[in-house]
Amino acid sequence: MTPDIKPLVVGNWKMNGDRSMLDQLALTARGLDDDLSERVDVALCPPATLTYVTTTLVEDTNLLVGAQNCHAQEKGAHTGDISAEMIADCEAEFCIVGHSERRTEHGESDATIRAKVEACWRAELTAIVCIGETETQYDAGEAEAVLGRQLMESVPDGANENTTVIAYEPVWAIGTGKTPSPDDVANIHAFLRDRLVERFGGPGERMAILYGGSVKPDNAAELMSVVNVDGALVGGASLKAQDFLAICEVYRSL
Repeated sequence: MTPDIKPLVVGNWKMNGDRSMLDQLALTARGLDDDLSERVDVALCPPATLTYVTTTLVEDTNLLVGAQNCHAQEKGAHTGDISAEMIADCEAEFCIVGHSERRTEHGESDATIRAKVEACWRAELTAIVCIGETETQYDAGEAEAVLGRQLMESVPDGANENTTVIAYEPVWAIGTGKTPSPDDVANIHAFLRDRLVERFGGPGERMAILYGGSVKPDNAAELMSVVNVDGALVGGASLKAQDFLAICEVYRSL
């Protein structure tokens, strides 16, 4: 954790979920009492088909809502895409951009992601910018070089703690059950903090850096207590309210 930064835990449902899972959303929302919500902000990013119904369902609760991706343009001939403005119109507050699955499956470059971050800002959404190295890059000792480049080229000038969240997700840990050691996470997050402060000054000190990659109830407390880890981006464990809330609950004692 970083002093003076309120932690944020974000659930990314990816391409999972339909109306039959709305009960899990409701259970998650009901589990976030005021005491817990004073300690940690919690958001869920369901698939686009459920964005508006989710914001309606969790109205007057402490659960925040986000989206998983957006187009860089506000409108136009982009069949199948969704703009940041459309997400904001659904009353969501966050948007994940640059997830490794978007970078790999859709060939999204740092420049593309940078444009999407600017689109989020334009629509007054907080951008959750994902960065991460592959296992090959990690084994070759290239993690810092890769992450430094992604951080510099994916995040536009003028980023601050109100507009931007950084999510470090080692690609080799996503959905694999593998997790870097707390010391490895601490070293990477310290590196990212230094780069943020070097580039953005004070706002870089206050920008949340989340950890993602096989975060589960049984490892959440250990990971979330690491210095400069300001929350989590949670994949599979966010699909079940009981598991997701268990991860959020670690903040009662941290």
